[in-house]
Amino acid sequence: MNKQPAYRRSLGLFELVSLGVGGTIGSGIFVVPGIAARIAGPASLIAWIIVAVSASSVLLSLAYVSTHLIRTGSFFSLFESVFGITIAVPLILLYLVSSISGVATIASGIGQYLTYFSISHVIIIEVAILTCFCLINIIGISLSGMTENILTLIKIIPLVLIAVMLLPFVNFANLVPGTPVSTGALLATVIIVYWPFTGFEISAIPVEETKNPKIIRRSLLLVMMIVVSVYIVLNISLIGSVGSEALAQSPAPIATASGIIFSHSGPLIACVGIVAMLSALNAYIIGTSRVLQNVAVRCSVPLFRDLSHRGTPVAALIAGCIMSGALLLYSNHFSDLARISVITTLIPYIFFCVAAWLLDPSLKHRIISGTGMLSTAAILIIYFIV
Repeated sequence: MNKQPAYRRSLGLFELVSLGVGGTIGSGIFVVPGIAARIAGPASLIAWIIVAVSASSVLLSLAYVSTHLIRTGSFFSLFESVFGITIAVPLILLYLVSSISGVATIASGIGQYLTYFSISHVIIIEVAILTCFCLINIIGISLSGMTENILTLIKIIPLVLIAVMLLPFVNFANLVPGTPVSTGALLATVIIVYWPFTGFEISAIPVEETKNPKIIRRSLLLVMMIVVSVYIVLNISLIGSVGSEALAQSPAPIATASGIIFSHSGPLIACVGIVAMLSALNAYIIGTSRVLQNVAVRCSVPLFRDLSHRGTPVAALIAGCIMSGALLLYSNHFSDLARISVITTLIPYIFFCVAAWLLDPSLKHRIISGTGMLSTAAILIIYFIV
């Protein structure tokens, strides 16, 4: 009897951190600072801090439950173990929708940065890039993992350098709102700012491809430490150095800020932004395909549940990319796609926190899971009110 193909355990701590950082630091940080500045001005910094606390609480909750319940790559085992199959199915389908729309959002973000170079017909390039990364992933996790490592390093080092180099130019007057910001504007900013923080959970998805599943918790913690540090310092540097008005007028705010302070640096930073989004796109494609394949296994869907001899879910990869491409063709508007992804992501995030709350009655863990649960639920409710 022939042995069925299986996932290959080739991912270590560095690869998992790269996936998490790659999935989180992508289109969001290169596009959202401009949108946030346009809505709330300097007060948008408050939104970044609020979301950092909320997302960190969700991550800590996931880090806790991941050591106890995650046995497959789609969080299905987690949801089913705690809430039962009736609740687990809609939750995992919501997460799948968020992943597919997340791929489309990142591709749209790449298009926005391509317009910095006055490139037209970006939708064709976006679809071509999506197809290219689908093929890379079909070849195998070793190649896609190595690609993720390289792209993550290429984007993180320049981002840190940009933040540090802009700090000496910070004018604290730029950080103080000239006029009071309405509560509605701040809440709307919180919603859009949550997009750059989503994706950290991708570190916990390739469980069956991880050399030692016990390192997933450590990878999640390292991911959020890196992400929060980079985001907060970078946004202070951006707004403080050039002011929120300059950022608000640009589809590529980091490139714009760098170009204002350092002559002729804009195109280079725009290239870094594109690399960052390529990294995020690759990470999301990996995560989406694993979730889709796992759902197919649980539902006994032929073809989509199968793995190639290289240990890759080929049908799931192709289907996920086709659905993301179709969504991209339907709407190539970054803000609209990001909102879809955020809303469908927040509900599973809430249940990560509920699971941690139910599993650990200690005061410390319940403060963390309660903070994540209430803040994320509040943001979700606000979305439908604002």
